Amino acid sequence: MGKKKSLTQGSTSGKLKGAEGFEQYYQDLFTTRWPELKEALLQEASPVAWQADSNLPPYYLDAASIRAAVSLPVTGADTLLDLCAAPGGKTLVISSLMEEDATLLSNERSRERLTRLIRVADQHMTEAVRKRVSICGKDGATLCKNPANQFDRILLDAPCSSERHVLSSPQYLEQWSPARIKTLAMAQWALLSSAYRMLNPDGYLLYATCALSPEENDKVVSRLQTKFPDVEFIQDLPPVPEKVSQFCQVPLPEPEKTERGFHVLPDTAGGTGPLYFSLIHKKPLEDSE
Repeated sequence: MGKKKSLTQGSTSGKLKGAEGFEQYYQDLFTTRWPELKEALLQEASPVAWQADSNLPPYYLDAASIRAAVSLPVTGADTLLDLCAAPGGKTLVISSLMEEDATLLSNERSRERLTRLIRVADQHMTEAVRKRVSICGKDGATLCKNPANQFDRILLDAPCSSERHVLSSPQYLEQWSPARIKTLAMAQWALLSSAYRMLNPDGYLLYATCALSPEENDKVVSRLQTKFPDVEFIQDLPPVPEKVSQFCQVPLPEPEKTERGFHVLPDTAGGTGPLYFSLIHKKPLEDSE
């Protein structure tokens, strides 16, 4: 993966705004790679099908999103949480793969998006799986305040800059500024720290965004090590579970390695992505001393 610069909210980046600022920011970030990456981002994405059962309609989502979701190891997990679950694609993936006696809580704060999440669950999950999936509409950043909320596995697909959508919208492009990245990173950290507090010892958390900047990706997850002594970043990407082939017939992209995680970028992954994810292990207490 081409080396990316880490841009901060300094004097230069603070002056970047609108379409011109967007171009300069990501040109500085990806250097010579940016023109091809930008061109790939401007192309229409081609979602792939995930079908939980032959009697159910398929659900279409980006192959990079599937690659991220299947990287959360669900074997041996009794309780799972999808913290920001709408529209529901990753909830569908992990619910299809979780063990037969496991339960999943899918949370979405936005009422409008929550309605879509419920519809996806009702229409695309088998009846047996749907009975083990609960859906709620709480603020994920405060969900940790309830001591009963403890989980073996957590997936956090955090709200992010979503540059692919920004590029396709003149309105959003004109409104762009680095300040939004900083604001989003703060919200992402609030969600991530809440998720980590709800993670059981020896549990796994997968943090994901569709953002390009390390400010919303590696830098956010790196903060965990400054707050918690039992954090371990998984450096070797788990293989795609064999069971995935029952639900998805398309080969999934292999991501590029970053400092703290993995990144699927469309210029080298057949147009899929962008999708960043980091797999985080909470070491058992005896291993953290």
